[in-house]
Amino acid sequence: MMWDEWYDFQQPEDQEQSDDDSHVNFDFFSVLSKPKDYYKILEVDYDASEEVIRSNYIRLALNGILIKQKDEDTATSKFQEINEAYQVLSDPVKRSEYDKRDALFM
Repeated sequence: MMWDEWYDFQQPEDQEQSDDDSHVNFDFFSVLSKPKDYYKILEVDYDASEEVIRSNYIRLALNGILIKQKDEDTATSKFQEINEAYQVLSDPVKRSEYDKRDALFM
């Protein structure tokens, strides 16, 4: 058997082995970590109305735009966080699901 043939012959076994070891690459800490607190991000109470959530979102978004001129990277990540929180809390279905899931970590 030539080296090329041996390599071709061995390669499928190596691939199967890497598939078996795929669980090793799983990040358990990301599963166990507490999710983001969207209420704190938007600076609202847990029982806040849709109007309060919307007004705080607008206030924080406008503030983020002003800050963005000073520190682009920090402002961009903060703005993305604010948008993510608003997308969940402004939708009654998503907010209900979020509240149920978040109750597990309280």
